[in-house]
Amino acid sequence: MTRQKFKHKFGAKRTSVKGIKFPSLLEARCYNVLNSMQESGKILFFLRQIPFDLPGNMKHFVDFLVFRENDILFIEAKGRDLAVGRNKRLQVEDLNNIDIHVVTNEKQILELIND
Repeated sequence: MTRQKFKHKFGAKRTSVKGIKFPSLLEARCYNVLNSMQESGKILFFLRQIPFDLPGNMKHFVDFLVFRENDILFIEAKGRDLAVGRNKRLQVEDLNNIDIHVVTNEKQILELIND
């Protein structure tokens, strides 16, 4: 039986880095930037795919939680920021009193961290 390959409906290319599977090339690139920043000491560490419960038995996953010396950052890597994801993100921000930073390229992570 041959395994059928499915294309992502928005053109995201699944990829893997160091054996970790990512739903998009952008998310993998962001992971690489954060990994380099951790190795260089610019950030303490980071976590991936942080789940948040939402009303109606829904969940929203934030791509990265970055720990710096004096604060934390929630980051989502989005090639296309669609209404469904935007609405869920706004619910997470409101319910948990947090800000989620949306990046559309990996260079924006450097700008966020260096602020």
